Amino acid sequence: MSWIKENKFAAVLGGSTLVGAGLLYFLGTMGADKYEAAKTRFDEAATAASTYEKLPVYPKAANRDGKRAAIDDYRKALEGLQKTFAPYRAAEIKNISPQEFTDHLLAANKETRDAFEAVGTVVPEPYFAGFSRYKTVLAPATTTGILDYQLGALKNILMDLAKSRPTELKNVFRPPLPEEEGQAYNPGNNVARAFPLELTFVASEKSVREFISALNKVDKQFVVVRSMRITNLRKDPPRATDAKFDTPVTAKSSGAAVPDFVIPGETPAPAEAPKPEESKKTAGSSRILAQVLGTEELGVFIRLDVLQFLPVKLPN
Repeated sequence: MSWIKENKFAAVLGGSTLVGAGLLYFLGTMGADKYEAAKTRFDEAATAASTYEKLPVYPKAANRDGKRAAIDDYRKALEGLQKTFAPYRAAEIKNISPQEFTDHLLAANKETRDAFEAVGTVVPEPYFAGFSRYKTVLAPATTTGILDYQLGALKNILMDLAKSRPTELKNVFRPPLPEEEGQAYNPGNNVARAFPLELTFVASEKSVREFISALNKVDKQFVVVRSMRITNLRKDPPRATDAKFDTPVTAKSSGAAVPDFVIPGETPAPAEAPKPEESKKTAGSSRILAQVLGTEELGVFIRLDVLQFLPVKLPN
């Protein structure tokens, strides 16, 4: 005790330090316990969340079963669409020799040109069925398959246009494919590949209507009209002198009407001939209205897409 009395400052300092160290240890122990408890709760929650995230739908089995049923219905709907479009889906497209493609191109060019000329349609000289870049050179061997597929579709469309009897075919424009430029085609998430085609021609209204209707029936091809511009080539308004009358069909008569039926054993009495005033009145009422509009020549520009349906991609 004498030492403490003689060294009060050192004794107080030492005691305070000891008490502070004990207090810090106590607080540190409490904090460590809270940290461990919090970490344990976090790990449990993270494990549970990870388990839930791996389920199709959580947390109820009814929701999971509902999602499975929805996916099954969606899959069936997709399969139905695939069956609907199956006739338009081309078989595996394989490359052919460049010379074989050239032979197909020459045959298509002759067939379509002959079809146009047979109905009196004027065809441009650099026509070549839209493949003029291969008029003097062979197509690359790596592109002949897809080019031959496009050629078949283009030929069918041109043959339908020829059947509609247009007055003049102005132009056939086929944008080059990426493969022709040395690039690869990337389908991405597309379900179909579009082959654009632009046609410019002159035709009557009836001819245009027939061709547009035929696009819905192109053999083994699905054609979409992207845009169309129609211009009336006649700039002046119609005049009375432009009117055209259809010739009415008049029934030939011997001057006597025959009754609808005759009683057996009796001779039918001759019917009275119509009076001149009645004949004139009847002939005047049978006059057909004049056709003033609808015979003009139309300038048509139409942009089409021929769709090649790509391989089926169903959800897992």
